Amino acid sequence: MKACPYYQRQIGKKYNMEEIIWTCKSFNTLTPNELYQALRLRSEVFIVEQNCPYLDEDNKDQDSWHLMGSTKDKLIAYVRILPAGLSFKEVSIGRVVNSPSVRNTGVGRQLMHKAIDTTWDLFGKQNIRIGAQLYLRKFYESLGFKGVSDIYLEDNIEHIEMVLIA
Repeated sequence: MKACPYYQRQIGKKYNMEEIIWTCKSFNTLTPNELYQALRLRSEVFIVEQNCPYLDEDNKDQDSWHLMGSTKDKLIAYVRILPAGLSFKEVSIGRVVNSPSVRNTGVGRQLMHKAIDTTWDLFGKQNIRIGAQLYLRKFYESLGFKGVSDIYLEDNIEHIEMVLIA
């Protein structure tokens, strides 16, 4: 794994009078609180809200990058960025999640734009593959992703593989 390009950037868009602070870290540089907040948000949405009991901790986090969007001390948006060969032959973005409190505010689109840019900053401009929940297909298509697989079940939820061509 290459050296972590740790950074914090503030962006101009306001959310509830607070700027979103975007932070990208490798697993080994996450603080215990950052790791807890990421795992808690993932669990809140993927396991509790979606009523999908599965083991979220899949031993891929340790070799991934973690992009987090926060306001003050609250994590509101998160993705995991995986190097090529860890989930797919291409680099990939996964565990895309927003806090329910920021749904339909544009934070999800902002998160994905930031995730794409960060992936290309980390690994160079190349194709990015995702395993998208099927109900979000149109959202990902609006970002330039194209469906490249048949629909499949993962943890009893319909998914489709999609690729963003660099």
